[in-house]
Amino acid sequence: MASYDLVIVGAGPGGYVAALKAAHMGAKVCLVERDEVGGTCLNRGCIPTKALIASAELLGKIRRSSEFGIGTGEVSFDLPRIMQRKKEIVARQVQGIRHLLESNGIELVEGRGKLLSPNLVEIVRNGKRFGEVQASKVIVGTGSEPAKIPQFSVDDENVLTSNEALEIEDIPRDLVIVGGGVIGCEFAGLFSEMGCQVTIVDILPKLLGTLSNIEARVTIQLEMIFKRRGIKLLLGKKIEKIASQPDGMIISIEDENDLKAEKVLICVGRQLNSQGIGLEELGVKIERGGIAVNRQMETNVAGVYAIGDVTGKMQLAHVASAQGIVAAENCLGNESFLDYQTVPNCIFTTPEIAYVGLDREGAKKAGHKVRVGRFNFAFLGKAQIMGEAEGLVMIIAEEGTFRVLGMHIIGPHASDLIHEGALAVNQGLTTVDIAQTIHAHPTLSEILCEAARTVHDKAIHS
Repeated sequence: MASYDLVIVGAGPGGYVAALKAAHMGAKVCLVERDEVGGTCLNRGCIPTKALIASAELLGKIRRSSEFGIGTGEVSFDLPRIMQRKKEIVARQVQGIRHLLESNGIELVEGRGKLLSPNLVEIVRNGKRFGEVQASKVIVGTGSEPAKIPQFSVDDENVLTSNEALEIEDIPRDLVIVGGGVIGCEFAGLFSEMGCQVTIVDILPKLLGTLSNIEARVTIQLEMIFKRRGIKLLLGKKIEKIASQPDGMIISIEDENDLKAEKVLICVGRQLNSQGIGLEELGVKIERGGIAVNRQMETNVAGVYAIGDVTGKMQLAHVASAQGIVAAENCLGNESFLDYQTVPNCIFTTPEIAYVGLDREGAKKAGHKVRVGRFNFAFLGKAQIMGEAEGLVMIIAEEGTFRVLGMHIIGPHASDLIHEGALAVNQGLTTVDIAQTIHAHPTLSEILCEAARTVHDKAIHS
């Protein structure tokens, strides 16, 4: 039986990063994966969806090329080529990770890992026992999968989850998206840009309603932008029935006329993969489907750690990677913790949304008196040049100290801009620090400087 310092079950963005970190620290590491390295994020999530969104956004910009003085004639797209590009990007990333694992001496074992004890993992391949590996410590990073609504069966053809949507062969004429969360909103923008009539139905009264610490003004603006682009919103509405007919799908909605659509996309969150991997037998504590862990990412069973989506904390790839580093360091004797208050959240709608830290309501609940700075992209030269002037930046600062408590952005390249806010929140910087830092002109980053100045009623361009 092979023996290792560390066995990691799951090679997603948490697992493979934990493996690399541990290897860099001199550990002998075994990484067990039943599918492909990179996990959901690389194979069926972050990377493929953003590849498709990039194609859709470019299509939209070409269609608006006359605004830039450029004529293009009739614009069309080649969906098979778009899908092929997506697959090529994923394949290159997968190959890169495999090369990293090999070059760092990490043993990659294909199969499903099941914990037999805190130090013993069984490998199951094609439903049959393949072998066992032994380790001083074990990290579980088995991720999540799209959640389904029991009464609405997914048939892979007309009622889809995000997995099937990423492999779609034709853009539907019309699409009903069940769920107005992050995944639903990203797919809404993608399909709408490619000529599909999209309707979002959500039982909650606003888009992104399950997210905490996001400014209400940001979600309100997203709703306004979606409506202007022809995306229909039925919020605060309950779906009662989804039925198939020869000419498409019928969606029955409480207190609304029935909807007809070619396809239905179920986007109601993700289900954590904590079952059937030996945790119950070991007595590992499970809370609301997620593996309970402490600040060091260790479970209640000594020597067993958990990271990523399966912990039920924050279902973000970059959080999983950070947790993987923390877990690896603690497994190998270095004390390490993770601060979830400074994690940037990014939503790849068009325009993008990003936020970090607290919103106004959260800051007040935490006992802070706040001042708010706000600046619109419409007043920014670079945004006008790009033809992407929708959106705003909000900075939540503590009154008196002007310490940055939170930053919220909806607008072009929000996912890139937010990291100045993350640094400010993480390091306890103030709006004075941001305002006194010279930001190059003309750049999108100038909006952060101006938003910081508005906290002090000293914005130059307002």
